[in-house]
Amino acid sequence: MMRTMLAGKIHRATVTEANVDYEGSITIDPDLMEAAGILPYELVQVLDITNGARLETYAIEGERGSGQVCVNGAAGLLVRERDMIIVLHFLHMSEEDACRVSPRIVRVDARNRIVSRTNRIEARSYY
Repeated sequence: MMRTMLAGKIHRATVTEANVDYEGSITIDPDLMEAAGILPYELVQVLDITNGARLETYAIEGERGSGQVCVNGAAGLLVRERDMIIVLHFLHMSEEDACRVSPRIVRVDARNRIVSRTNRIEARSYY
């Protein structure tokens, strides 16, 4: 059996721009992507804490060290500049590996600077 498990997230990022004229995606500072284990063009889920919107798109790299988090295309109608969001990505894995998963959790401040990183949400035994 295969499971879909959280692999990493950028928690409580502030949207720096919403660009409805771009073709799509979410542009993220590569420092944040690397810390969370998100690859360029990888499918991500975006959860808007401010208004409750949820969407899927793909991540592209922005300017390194900029703190950039720009929601592009039609999603810019759902997520606005200054909204607080969570960016998630998942991996498909065997049930055995899923029991040992250790997601990368990246917490950021209001300027999208990394304030903490962990590889566990909490320690637990699943079986």
